[in-house]
Amino acid sequence: MGFDVKRLDIYRKVPKDLTQPTLTGAVISVCCCSFMVLLLVCELWYFVSPEVVSDLFVDNPGNHSERIQVYVKISLPRLKCEYVGLDIQDDQGRHEVGFVDNTVKTPIMEANGCLFEANFQINKVPGNFHVSTHSAEEQPDEIDFAHVIHEVRFGRLPRVDIPDASFNPLADRVVLDKSTMESHDYVMKIVPTVYEDIAGDKIVSYQYTYAYKTYMSFSPMGRFIPAIWFKYDLNPITVRYHEKRPPFYTFITTVCAIVGGTFTVAGIIDSAIFTASEMFKKFELGKLT
Repeated sequence: MGFDVKRLDIYRKVPKDLTQPTLTGAVISVCCCSFMVLLLVCELWYFVSPEVVSDLFVDNPGNHSERIQVYVKISLPRLKCEYVGLDIQDDQGRHEVGFVDNTVKTPIMEANGCLFEANFQINKVPGNFHVSTHSAEEQPDEIDFAHVIHEVRFGRLPRVDIPDASFNPLADRVVLDKSTMESHDYVMKIVPTVYEDIAGDKIVSYQYTYAYKTYMSFSPMGRFIPAIWFKYDLNPITVRYHEKRPPFYTFITTVCAIVGGTFTVAGIIDSAIFTASEMFKKFELGKLT
């Protein structure tokens, strides 16, 4: 007589005519399947949606000979466009007064104010750029640098929103109640930031923090020379955000745990309810000993 492979079956089958369906079992089965489907959908969503995690390392990403792209958009409601200009300085000896490439000046407030936009590059060394009237052929009688900052951005922005990241903390900053002839100082600490998606593609950007103060500024001739200064320095610590997805075997293990655990717990509950109901029936018939 040959060996019967069926003897290895640990999942023995019970004939249907020996089983008894119950209303309670049906309710528990429906709840069990619904709960299981909900958990599986949540787990699948968690698996296909990568998590963004961060770490720190000492480095300045990219080629150190490259420059950082800067975008500035600022409204000056009390200064005409003909007087507004951009100056750039840094510790490598760069000193440009009246930078005009990629700058747009749009009259606002019935042409008594100016919306100033500029795209330019800075070296990866400490320096400053400032909006001023230094390059104007003729200085106005009164210089009021009341302003609204719409955007000051360094580098490209990541394609996704990152919680607690500060890529544009100066957005919508309003400074209108200061005295005329005051200079405005924004001292900025720039933090190199790398965003890496699940495919390994990288975007190099820059976060920054700032401190603000105002003061009266004089030229050697004793004349007021106010401006809006953005003084920056680079942090040697780089922040890296990268997308992380659980490995596939973790997803399969979790699915098996959900299915097996839900069926087991539901079976225990059904068995307990069925046993209790049978005992109650026997008690009513006086057969409970």
